[in-house]
Amino acid sequence: MANGQHYSGIGGQAVLEGIMMRNKNMIAVACSHQNGEIEVEVEEHHGLLEGSIWTKIPFVRGVFVFLDALITGISALNFSSQVYGEDEEEESAPESEAQERQNKVLMAVTTAVSLVLAVLLFMVLPCVLAGMLRGFLREESVLSLLEGLIRLVIFLGYMIAISTVKDIRRLYQYHGAEHKCINCIERGKPLTVQYVLSSSRFHKRCGTSFLVLVMLVSIILFFFVNVDSFLLRILTRILLVPVIAGICYEILHLAGRSDSLLVRIISAPGLWLQRITTGEPDAHMVEVAIAAVEAVFDWRGYLADEFGYDLAELDTITPEAKVYRRKA
Repeated sequence: MANGQHYSGIGGQAVLEGIMMRNKNMIAVACSHQNGEIEVEVEEHHGLLEGSIWTKIPFVRGVFVFLDALITGISALNFSSQVYGEDEEEESAPESEAQERQNKVLMAVTTAVSLVLAVLLFMVLPCVLAGMLRGFLREESVLSLLEGLIRLVIFLGYMIAISTVKDIRRLYQYHGAEHKCINCIERGKPLTVQYVLSSSRFHKRCGTSFLVLVMLVSIILFFFVNVDSFLLRILTRILLVPVIAGICYEILHLAGRSDSLLVRIISAPGLWLQRITTGEPDAHMVEVAIAAVEAVFDWRGYLADEFGYDLAELDTITPEAKVYRRKA
């Protein structure tokens, strides 16, 4: 059996009292009710411009992957918010077509607003603050580095601040459960609560690592892109966001498939930040994560193919989550 980590292709995110897992075109959201029952919704999802040549071009495909991940993430959060706090004795009434359309519009608006706020907070604001010092510092390279430092401080301050919120800390525990499940599988261990709990909560392909890369790549890129006009500087920061996203996606894409020294160095800042954005989950959180994985990923077949397990023996391992209530 191989000792190294193998690439599985699955990924996900934490949601309210649950986990979203994605494998190819299938997405599962598993959420825990207050009585411990686990509800799983599974749906087929096709990404933005799927099959288009644009999704195959390096440094361009990352933009569409990022936008698609944002859309599916918000959709998963929408489902988890419906499950969160529900009375366990009552079944939710099915949504009407009008309600479904309203939810889709709301999701699109939320996605757009989230992007705008992120750009304003992490791209425009540092540029504005650094520009206020232009009268004291004339060296453009120094101002660019200072802008990058301000961006990092705002980003780290934001991440640390929200980690103090009780609900966010619990969300981070589910984030840890998601990582532990993927690490468990990719390290060649059966997907059981015991093995998952003993796995690492840090993973190189995490969205946290992507955000850290965005901060670092923006410092390097903006160092070489200098214009005299203040408005043009802000405009270039906004216009270069897709370029930064494309570069960061390719780096993260490589990190998931390589364990070279260079990749480990590049991945180190993101793994460090995951000490804040992930927490150690309890056994039930792991059960929820396992439910999400099993809904979209044949981990038994994966372990048999990648690590040489006996498939018949793996088939005797039953899910350890308590109850499944699956929505079509």
